[in-house]
Amino acid sequence: MAAAPRARSSSRRRLAVVPAVMAAALLLLACCAGGAAAAGSGRRGVARRRQLLRHRQVQYHLKRLNKAPLASIESPDGDIIDCVPISSQPAFDHPLLKNHTIQTRPAYHPEGLYDESKVASQKQHTQTITQMWHQNGMCQENTIPIRRTKKEDVFRASSIKRYGKKTHLSIPNPSSVDPAMLNENGHQHAIAYVEGDKYYGAKATINVWQPSIQQGNEFSLSQLWILGGSFGQDLNSIEAGWQVSPDLYGDNNTRLFTYWTSDAYQATGCYNLLCSGFIQTNNQIAMGASIFPISNYGGSQYDINILVWKDPKEGNWWLQFGNDYVLGYWPSFLFSYLADSASMIEWGGEVVNTEPDGSHTSTQMGSGHFPEEGFSKSSYFKNIQVVDSSNNLKAPRGIGSFTEQSNCYDVQNGNNGDWGTYFYYGGPGKNPNCP
Repeated sequence: MAAAPRARSSSRRRLAVVPAVMAAALLLLACCAGGAAAAGSGRRGVARRRQLLRHRQVQYHLKRLNKAPLASIESPDGDIIDCVPISSQPAFDHPLLKNHTIQTRPAYHPEGLYDESKVASQKQHTQTITQMWHQNGMCQENTIPIRRTKKEDVFRASSIKRYGKKTHLSIPNPSSVDPAMLNENGHQHAIAYVEGDKYYGAKATINVWQPSIQQGNEFSLSQLWILGGSFGQDLNSIEAGWQVSPDLYGDNNTRLFTYWTSDAYQATGCYNLLCSGFIQTNNQIAMGASIFPISNYGGSQYDINILVWKDPKEGNWWLQFGNDYVLGYWPSFLFSYLADSASMIEWGGEVVNTEPDGSHTSTQMGSGHFPEEGFSKSSYFKNIQVVDSSNNLKAPRGIGSFTEQSNCYDVQNGNNGDWGTYFYYGGPGKNPNCP
């Protein structure tokens, strides 16, 4: 009779344990949930702090780039062109330019500038190219026009440090073609070139197109390169021409551009005026601004003249756009090899091929048509000249041509009385022979 109460007492103890276990489990679950929530909140907090830091860095960078203007002009294409006092431009952020006296004009122009008024074929395309922002105003004397950098421009870059910079290995090296590098590098070219002498400048007339770009991080350009040093990490380069680069500018407009580097694009140099270095002296042409009109396939052709030369007196490298606009100069101290002379000149086109989905990009070079289609259909460089040690412009000797994949983009050299030394170049990229 005494055993029954003990059994009931044991049962009551077991029943009492169940709520306690459940309470502990619920408490543990609550703690875990709270911990997970706290961890999630912590991750979001870290992400917000990083985003805030990047935003502050971008704002600081914009403040450095966008100097206080005396006036601003809104271009029809959406650009803002700031008219900045010439002495306030980004060039003078360079420590070696703090007390620099601006050279307002070159001491010497090259002798023997090609007189295009004597060219019979010039009648086929005498149209004038200008910049789109000119429709809404011009900058006053003693200022220079600078395309305003917007925060969206910087945010599109892989990093603030790399904004406005090319990638390493983007220069065509005709003497070394490693097929394996095509996939690693992604840059493809169709160029003419000279080497084996000392060069003090180069000139060309380039017709202007608006090639289509497949991927936002690809670009297409046509330019001349003034090169010194090896194709290693000591490469010096001065570049000028036109480009379409959605990643850099945020649209597909064709734009005038320049570039320079003294260490193969590693730390020095940039596009246009996006770093200190190039000193602009002209108040009418804006680096990086849209140019128009554009050549039409089978129709009107529009071209620009680009001349870069080394002033034999001061030693600076000057840039001229068209026949009338001397834009400014790169001080010779920016460079090592180019402080003396160039060892190679290149002219031609370049695209970035990111190989979307494992196939070749359909980003076009030039007009997007192959050289054999000829005038009004293919892109050209004509009246190609180099500047020699006597500051004379002359036709290049021993000109060669180079392309990594001629079935994607090609080049064909020529020479005649009207155009002097010239070549057609370009292509569509992806096609049945370039899969």
